[in-house]
Amino acid sequence: MQGSVRIENLGKTYQTKHRKGLFKTERREVVALDSVSFEVNPGEIFGLLGPNGAGKTTLIKILTTLLLPSVGDAWVNGQHVVRDANPVRASVGCMLMGERGLYWKLTGRENLIYFGALYHLSPASRRARADEILKLLDMGELADRAVETYSSGQKMKLAFGKALINDAPLLVLDEPTNTLDVPSASELRAVVRQLNGQGKTIIYTTHIMAEAEMLCNRVAIIDHGHLLDMGVVSALKASLGRDQVTHITGVISSSAADAVRGLEMVRRATLTAEEGATQLTVASVNGKNTLAALIETLNQSGALIQKITPQDVTLEDVFIAKTGRTLAEDTSAR
Repeated sequence: MQGSVRIENLGKTYQTKHRKGLFKTERREVVALDSVSFEVNPGEIFGLLGPNGAGKTTLIKILTTLLLPSVGDAWVNGQHVVRDANPVRASVGCMLMGERGLYWKLTGRENLIYFGALYHLSPASRRARADEILKLLDMGELADRAVETYSSGQKMKLAFGKALINDAPLLVLDEPTNTLDVPSASELRAVVRQLNGQGKTIIYTTHIMAEAEMLCNRVAIIDHGHLLDMGVVSALKASLGRDQVTHITGVISSSAADAVRGLEMVRRATLTAEEGATQLTVASVNGKNTLAALIETLNQSGALIQKITPQDVTLEDVFIAKTGRTLAEDTSAR
């Protein structure tokens, strides 16, 4: 099927060396992916969510044939990523390395034409396609300037344009709004929606949960190489079984958090680090009505409350519930 992805028990393990004393080294295994399985439906925007180091980039590098899996299988557009690597590459547009994948001494237009040649587009087709992309991304004024004169955000936009050069049915975008300012990120998301409206399937990796809520039909939450949960955004939020969460920032001990967990109306309370303070994320049957009880319990437990923020359930709350930590905390490098 055009634009579809199927993954079965996919795993990737790296062998690393660590020095032990002056003359000895020992080998260790780092499991980047552990038995991951899911499918991406044709025509959807599918989000891969998780913190930096969760295994997202390892997964998409396997899907785009840049890495071989240690175990398991994956098919892209009906082609096996190992046995049919060349057809897979021809049917995928990918943005994996951001601005690092560009040639800075060439102009923006020359970069796009060059990568079009790598996909065996004819000279006329690659020039026409480059013009279309530059117009789509509103980069006409930058087209004939050397990329080394671009800002970081402009380089990211061009890297995104490079992923479109072969007009593939499947786009794989790895943190495409990274380093973009707010207006530029909004413009890029609008282009992603437009491309999806034209029938393209999109795999979109991000650690920004709000971005995933705006764009994605379904999402998969990945951490430490494991697939923790997957589904429609609204269903994942509803799975926490509550109407509201309350974020309480301050100096909060683990014993104070335990006291909150003992309240009848509290379903879950997760304590995480928050830049010099701690944050308690409380899931309750009704956040607003239980707020007084939360404050009283924390005060009696010696907590120092600095800020209280009641809000509706977000994907960030789902992630905290699944992992016990925030997206700001990096997983060990993959």
